[in-house]
Amino acid sequence: MSSLRKKAQMKQNEVRGPGGAKHKRKRVGRGDGSGHGTYSGRGVKGQNSRSGGGVRLGFEGGQLPLIKRLPHRRGFTNIFRVQYNVVNVGKLAVFPPETEVTPRELLQAGLIGTVDRPTKILGHGDIRHALVVAASKFSSSAEQKIVAAGGTTKQA
Repeated sequence: MSSLRKKAQMKQNEVRGPGGAKHKRKRVGRGDGSGHGTYSGRGVKGQNSRSGGGVRLGFEGGQLPLIKRLPHRRGFTNIFRVQYNVVNVGKLAVFPPETEVTPRELLQAGLIGTVDRPTKILGHGDIRHALVVAASKFSSSAEQKIVAAGGTTKQA
């Protein structure tokens, strides 16, 4: 059997950046011979030439800043929100009695736009005949109306 050799381990203090990754710090105000003397790269006079000078983030010289020109957006966006296809019980009257209504049938009838989202049946409107309705969710009033008409509900 071959002898196991110990792998060379790299140490954190031996890690070096690629050549040219580090620049020497610019030392301004160290004489005209350095190329950064006299005004130290700040130009002549003005707010930005002074110590502590400069303007705050977003300042546009007194003009109404972009951040204040835009309409207010409050609150937050819930990334876990589930968007449902919503269908009211009253719209289910287009199906004949004793039909099994699934999201596919709702799509074919033009009551929802896509079957990629879960479907929820809400209780607005009335239903007169029995249907077997399959959907992801039902409001309590929708479920009561479907059962009262002699139909049943089931999870799709």
